[in-house]
Amino acid sequence: MSIAEIARDIVVPAEPAVEDVAEPVVRLRGFVRRFGQTEVLRGLDLDIAPGEFVALLGRSGSGKTTLLRTLAGLDDARAQDVKVPTSRAVVFQDARLLPWKRVWRNVALGLKGPQVRERAQAALVEVGLGHRLEAWPLTLSGGEAQRAALARALVREPSLLLLDEPFAALDALTRHRMHDLVLALWRSHKPAVMMVTHDVDEAIALADRIVVLDSGRILAEERIAAPRGERAGLSAALRERLLSLLGGESAADVVPFTKAARP
Repeated sequence: MSIAEIARDIVVPAEPAVEDVAEPVVRLRGFVRRFGQTEVLRGLDLDIAPGEFVALLGRSGSGKTTLLRTLAGLDDARAQDVKVPTSRAVVFQDARLLPWKRVWRNVALGLKGPQVRERAQAALVEVGLGHRLEAWPLTLSGGEAQRAALARALVREPSLLLLDEPFAALDALTRHRMHDLVLALWRSHKPAVMMVTHDVDEAIALADRIVVLDSGRILAEERIAAPRGERAGLSAALRERLLSLLGGESAADVVPFTKAARP
């Protein structure tokens, strides 16, 4: 069965609601990151609500990767006002599967407790790879490898899922199918998601909120209330605004649009 058929067969529940009263899963206040004399993130304030899907856009060098590493716990954030859940998982652009372990063992890597194989198998079935449990990673296509990486992340039921340009290396058709799969998995598991991407159209298609990072600061935010699949009418104008923000020489070269209020 193809991944497109799997996506069509999934019964899609209502999109998870983002409540104003809910405590944020992620909370940063005045966050700073320096490397030597270079200040990469400058007094950054950011909240991500439970179940919210946030896309992070920014030019190269804007601080996206540094922010993701902080939220993933890969960089030290002690002595700063940072709240990040301990239950988190990351999917990178490279699937990072261990070639000497079969696919199900890659998904089960680090899992403890009973029925580890069964849990890994259930996760692989969910992403359409139930028939590839015993395969070696090097025999997987690019799309299959990223599905295995998603299964490895979601089998842990994280409160926060971090996606670091996970579809950048895929062809256009596979990328579109992966979008459908990620949305289906997000609706099913309901983690908060922050996805780093350079693709404006991808951000518009997937996210509840788009955050534009520039020179270590949040330049603009846009909340998208329109249901996914019904965004064609707003995409052109929103895409133009986002591209103008990303194409400016500096924050002073553009007038940021107003942060949208939550519906």
